[in-house]
Amino acid sequence: MTAPLDWQRDGRDWPNRDASSFVSAGGLVWHVQMMGAGPTLLLIHGTGASTHSLRKIMTLLARQFTVIAPDLPGHGFTAVPADATGLSLPAMAGGIGKLMRKLGAEPVLAAGHSAGAAILIRAALDGEIKPASIVSINGALLPFRTPVGRLFSPIARMMALSPVVRHIMAWRAQSPSAVERVLRGTGSKPSREDVAFYSRLFGNPGHVQSALGMMASWDLDSLVSDMHRLGPELVLVVGEDDRAISPADAEGAASLAPSARIVRVAGAGHLAHEEKPEEIAEIVVETAMRLSLLSPPARNA
Repeated sequence: MTAPLDWQRDGRDWPNRDASSFVSAGGLVWHVQMMGAGPTLLLIHGTGASTHSLRKIMTLLARQFTVIAPDLPGHGFTAVPADATGLSLPAMAGGIGKLMRKLGAEPVLAAGHSAGAAILIRAALDGEIKPASIVSINGALLPFRTPVGRLFSPIARMMALSPVVRHIMAWRAQSPSAVERVLRGTGSKPSREDVAFYSRLFGNPGHVQSALGMMASWDLDSLVSDMHRLGPELVLVVGEDDRAISPADAEGAASLAPSARIVRVAGAGHLAHEEKPEEIAEIVVETAMRLSLLSPPARNA
């Protein structure tokens, strides 16, 4: 496997760098950011991203929570697993559980973007974490149903195995305009800073390989078949302009979970938490307040 990004070089100006630490758990060295005080909230980014994508919402939520946000295996500054099985959904969910136990953390609330939401649901189903609620932000929770979608995993697997492909894709990421087109293709409107950080990630063959390997080994059929026994409440946050995950998928996901509700966000694409961090943070806080995980704000005398 190819090496991850170098912290001293690539992380020199990383968002929330002062909140970063490196933790050994489950056979990996994880890059983890922690900040704030209060009930523990676990934040998980999506495929191909890193903690940089959580920089705005993490700062907002740290006003009321102890926020923990790791880079997923092979992503950002977390070590690449020894083999591709470490990038599967159950393996990543298990790794998150091991990391939480190493940190001595018990999240009462969890929020994940895209594939990050699937990881949290799998972790809850497997008893790795026991939050009262999981907030899914444009969650990638349902298998591909189209013929093209069913071909996606084999193609991703083939690409992940090819060092030539990895390096070509990393080379292409040196063009900010190419990265911006990819991000805008999800229905989002990235800032110049967003493009710069994603370009840095996509320019690393190890990060690219891990993202491809994760997609290649992604099996959501078992997740779908198990969701009927999901204990935590599931809040499905849907960006109405999402072009990566169909907003209609939220209805299907909601029908699978015992306790689910849908919250729609107008004018947001797939990267809703980056485009509208205040609005998404408000949904997370409202969820915690409704479940009595946070004390109501004190009124002025």
